[in-house]
Amino acid sequence: MSGNTNDPTEQLMNAVNFGQQSVMSQNVIKASGAGKSYQSVAQSTAIAVQDAADNLRNVSIMSTTAAGVAMAQLLATGESKYKDVITEANNMVSDAADNFSKIGKDAADVLSNYPSS
Repeated sequence: MSGNTNDPTEQLMNAVNFGQQSVMSQNVIKASGAGKSYQSVAQSTAIAVQDAADNLRNVSIMSTTAAGVAMAQLLATGESKYKDVITEANNMVSDAADNFSKIGKDAADVLSNYPSS
């Protein structure tokens, strides 16, 4: 470099070189990689929670249907065996809700303990 700061080409080259040195520094590369890694983990935990919510919703639909059919049969026949079906249907929802809660807490734990930088 000749030191002639009035030369637009030289000024442009100096700016480009400075920009390259700035973004290619080890600290910038590490910070960028850490940020991308954290975002990936955050997205994965969000997907896990969404999947658990979908599971809870699906189990709830199945449970409600099974309990409705069992209740209809209980009313029609008076047979107590249908009470067991209703109980199991309720247990399914309870188990799915516990699963959702555990996945949510575990996902939050993973994310909060993951280094962001």
